[in-house]
Amino acid sequence: MAEIVFEFWHWWALAFVLLILEMLTPGFFFMWLAVSGFITGLLVWLLPGLSINFQVLIFSVFSVLAITAWRYYGKKLSLVTDQPLLNKRGAQYIGRVFTLYAPIENGQGKIKVDDTIWKVHGEDCDIHTKVKVTGVRGTVFDVEKFD
Repeated sequence: MAEIVFEFWHWWALAFVLLILEMLTPGFFFMWLAVSGFITGLLVWLLPGLSINFQVLIFSVFSVLAITAWRYYGKKLSLVTDQPLLNKRGAQYIGRVFTLYAPIENGQGKIKVDDTIWKVHGEDCDIHTKVKVTGVRGTVFDVEKFD
């Protein structure tokens, strides 16, 4: 049975396919596999006599090292932004005061924020009472009466 022969350009083609996959999927996983494929192809180009088993071993080792290094470095890399609550819509309203849109009865009521009606949870209050948002649980605001 003939041995499978992988040339350097096979590894570079694999790296290119993995880069395409990286562009089509979220995250940074396939990029590190692509880097490993490129490095493996480079080593096969420099040392053309490497067996397929050794090539796969090189690819595997570099893949594990690259992914582990990124996981370690990625956790240390913290993104500082000027809008930390941008994708946390409910958290943007904590501390703000609103007027009840519907009275709080049995612990549940509603407030109107801009053009949206939000459910609230808190002590019973009449309609048009001012309440302060103290927390968010999913799509329900925790509120307390504001004096």
